[in-house]
Formats: sequence, structure tokens, C-alpha cells
Amino acid sequence: MTTDTPARLLQLLSLLQTPREWPGGELADRLGVSRRTVRRDIDRLRELGYPVEASKGADGGYRLVAGKAMPPLLLDDEEAVAIAVGLRAGAGHAVEGVDEASVRALAKLEQVLPARLRHRVTTLQAATTPLTSGDGASIAPETLTVMASAVAGRERLRFAYRAKDGGETRRQVEPYRLVSTGRRWYLVAYDLDRDDWRTFRVDRVSEPFATGARFAPREMPTGSAAEYLRRSIQRQQETYGFAVAFAGTVEEVGARLPGWLGTPVEEEGGGGGWCVVRGETGDPVEWLAVRLVMVGHEFVVREPAELVACVRELGGRLSRAGGA
Repeated sequence: MTTDTPARLLQLLSLLQTPREWPGGELADRLGVSRRTVRRDIDRLRELGYPVEASKGADGGYRLVAGKAMPPLLLDDEEAVAIAVGLRAGAGHAVEGVDEASVRALAKLEQVLPARLRHRVTTLQAATTPLTSGDGASIAPETLTVMASAVAGRERLRFAYRAKDGGETRRQVEPYRLVSTGRRWYLVAYDLDRDDWRTFRVDRVSEPFATGARFAPREMPTGSAAEYLRRSIQRQQETYGFAVAFAGTVEEVGARLPGWLGTPVEEEGGGGGWCVVRGETGDPVEWLAVRLVMVGHEFVVREPAELVACVRELGGRLSRAGGA
């Protein structure tokens, strides 16, 4: 019998997080308490925000259902290891859809993992190799988690940085946000030595170290880290504008279109059913052509002429590959 109420509540919560309905009598037997005590403990869990649903009957049952908010979860060893390995595998590449939220979740999980489980996660990841990966550079998950923790904790960060020309420098920054472009991770931060905002490619960062010194966040000059990064990238490379018309509504295309490609707007005078995306990029036209195909809607390239020619060549190549 578990006489310690907090420990018993945790044990009860662990049972309820198994996707099944638990008869009150079975819960009482598992916990070594009376059914009345089970009912009181269920009420305590509800007060803590856990949506526990009760069913009527001679031996009324209980189950945990979806609620309005996400309550804390209890994980056993195997579940914690599985989630950590999955998050680390995804965070190691700037895969589209794996954004800062995934890195924050990984940072929180690894912060509380016991040493024995952290060792199991590291061992398992080192012993496996993914067959596919993102088309960006690989990043050590530890680098991302240190940075994410510093961003969340508003803690100054030190690291070694390798520039595009290979030069090595030491940086001390106030980290603001981690931003994924779909192929790479970037850190947007205030560089204390240069007294200005800077962007850093995370795959060029090594030895990140949170100093413990707290800071008050400064105001971004552009309002958002994503916009600052976009402008920074455009300043560093030669860019070109493009315009593409998609067959589909703004909502349909917007759901499949990466944000960095632009925002679809309704086609003027198009009679409905078509929308247009205008943007600017420094990516090779070949890569942009492939990414447009991946949106999954029929499209027509309006400009530039180089992208039009590239799409035609790509279309012909694919047709020949399919035996057409």
C-alpha cells in the first residue's frame, strides 16, 4: 500500500496514461487502497488539470481523455529514450517542419533525463545511421539544446565560430531565437563584442557554453527574428525575384508552401481557383524548381526567365525518365 499521497498520485497518473479504461476496483488493487481513496485521488488529479473521465456502472471505470491544455506527462524509461532519440535525430538536420519547438522539447527532456538514460540515448544514436537526411548540414543535437536552453533562460552564450572563409573567432552573445530555414539552423543574437545584431549558422558553431549571466532581451530592429534573418541572408548573397502562379486557393497552397518561399495571394482577375506567390531568394534556380514541384499543386512560373527555362528542362527530363 502506498501511503505517501504524492507518490500514489504519480503512480495513479502513470496507470491512467495507458490508453485504456481502468475499473475502479482494479485501480484500488494496484494502489493498495480503497475505492473511496481512488475517487479522492481522481478528484485531486482533476484539480491539477488532468481530464479524467468516469464511466457509470457497477464497477465504474476511469480513463484520461484529451483536454483543453496539455498537462505534464509521465514517461517510463523506454518511452523517454524513444522520444529523446527521435527528437535528436530530427534536430540534427534542419528538416522542414522540425522547428524551434522541437529543439525546446529536446532541451527540456534532456535536462531531466537521468545519467543512465542519457547514456542509453547517446549509445543508441551513435550505433544507428539514418538512411535519409535533410539537404542541409548535420548539427550535433547537443549544440542545439545548449542554444535553446540559453534562449529560453535568457542566458548569455559563448562559442567558437567558423566564418565562411574558414576564419575562427570566439563570440559572446545574447541569444534571441533559433530559426530553421528548411535546410539550415541559424541563431539570431546580439553580439556583445561587435555591439550589434548578428546571425550565425549553427553548423559552424562549436563549443557552445551558457555562461549563467542573465540579460534583458533587446528589441529586434525588424520586429521578428525570421524577418531579420531573411534580410541578413539577402545582404550576404546575390538574390533574384520570382513569381509563380499555383492552381489552388490561398488556403490550399498556403498549407503546403514553406513560409520562406512567400505568402500566396489571390490571382487578380483570375476568376478564382488560382493564387500567386512572389518572393526573393538566393538559392540556385534548380533547387527552387524542385521545391516548387514539392508543393503538390499545378503551377506556372511567371518570372524570372532562368527559372522558366529550368522548369522546362526539368519537366522534359522527368518525362524522359518516365518513358514518355
